[in-house]
Amino acid sequence: MRPHPYVRAYMAGIVVPTIVLLVAVVPLYVYFQFYFEVPSQFVVGLPGRPLERAIVFPMAVVPNAWGLWNMLHLALRRRVQLPLAVHGALLPLVLMPFGVLVARQFDFFGLQWQFVLPMAPIGMAAYYLAWKYLVGFLNAEVGIA
Repeated sequence: MRPHPYVRAYMAGIVVPTIVLLVAVVPLYVYFQFYFEVPSQFVVGLPGRPLERAIVFPMAVVPNAWGLWNMLHLALRRRVQLPLAVHGALLPLVLMPFGVLVARQFDFFGLQWQFVLPMAPIGMAAYYLAWKYLVGFLNAEVGIA
């Protein structure tokens, strides 16, 4: 397993967001699928299947972005002395504008920058901790730390 460090970096990077997205999105999807599809006068009507369209971005892009970001850290760590956690904390600054752009382009729902920008420090703090403890642990396990 030693001769392919970038493959190992990619694999270590995609584990955390894949598990988190599955644990977070599946119950939400099931709730909306079975609760809001029941015709009733007490159920609030929602536009046709917005959740399925909105789930595509995080489920497809975020794990791949984490894997590629981990590969980038591996490639740059000799030239740029940046800790893994700080490198990971910069990823929301790439994902948030891309998410807003995709949401507007495909008309998932309206996102205004005045609501997205205050979430950047919270996202960066969460990513810092996830990259420091989870991705750092996985990188050490596969031998690329």
